[in-house]
Amino acid sequence: MAVYTHVSAEEMTALLLRYDVGTLGSAKGIAEGVENSNFLIDTSGGNDGARFILTLYEKRVDAADLPFFFALLDHLADKGLPVPRAIRDREGAQLQRVAGRPGCLIEFLTGVSVSHPTPVQARATGAALGQMHAALADFTPQRPNTMGPVGWHELAARCGDDLNRIAPALGARVQAELDWLDSAWPTHLPSAVVHADLFPDNVLMRGNEVGGLIDFYFACTEVRAWDVAVTHAAWSFGDDGTDYQAEIGDAIIDGYEAVFGLSDAERAAFPALARGACLRFMLTRAWDWLNTPADALVTRKDPLAFLRRLDHYAGHD
Repeated sequence: MAVYTHVSAEEMTALLLRYDVGTLGSAKGIAEGVENSNFLIDTSGGNDGARFILTLYEKRVDAADLPFFFALLDHLADKGLPVPRAIRDREGAQLQRVAGRPGCLIEFLTGVSVSHPTPVQARATGAALGQMHAALADFTPQRPNTMGPVGWHELAARCGDDLNRIAPALGARVQAELDWLDSAWPTHLPSAVVHADLFPDNVLMRGNEVGGLIDFYFACTEVRAWDVAVTHAAWSFGDDGTDYQAEIGDAIIDGYEAVFGLSDAERAAFPALARGACLRFMLTRAWDWLNTPADALVTRKDPLAFLRRLDHYAGHD
């Protein structure tokens, strides 16, 4: 179970007293996710009870960024997108302090994250991403991308020669890719606030329809089409980074184009954007691989799964 901070029933009961959501019925830690502690909360609110997510922010999420994330979710929800708001307590506050951690109570959305998406589901996800980008056209707050090109260099330097413990000569391969991306990164393309982490487990499907977009805690201001590349890389391969599924990748693009569209320049830059997406996730996984204790509750994710994706986009496979 990926829960870093224990929250007692007494602490949850005290938290819920700040809201008009009823009393605590049950609470259960949620195993999904590696960044935060999440709990599924059932209360006595409403005619048939109510359900919420309690999130405590750990690791990479900076509490100073939370107002940006909350404003982003409110904006998207106001535009009719299926995203979960951070609920306000009786005094209007969204951010709380629980068990010594910053946290919030979040709306619960129904749906399931699919392990093996169909082309129809992939197309719906591409369309939902396009709808999100359209809805953010008038969203003015910005947040730097700490996991962007500058961050890749910093993270690679922090990993250092230990990268070679993951695979022989991985450090040299990463440096070569950094050098290439420095020269090829398309800074001339339109930038906007993007999700930056739209993996299948961050999309809740209801059959073939998108019922929810969640986990916006890497949202930032970046080249907008990079969001499409991240989604394409996350959805279009087997778990180990092999078995490229063109029908899934094409469906992501088709769904996005039907709603928002890609320019000729964005299409031309897509290989570089996708390689940047793969390097970003390979490096964060590599850092976690090298620094997660053996007895940790979190299962480490294979960094090489994104090296294999990178090789696909680079034409090396």
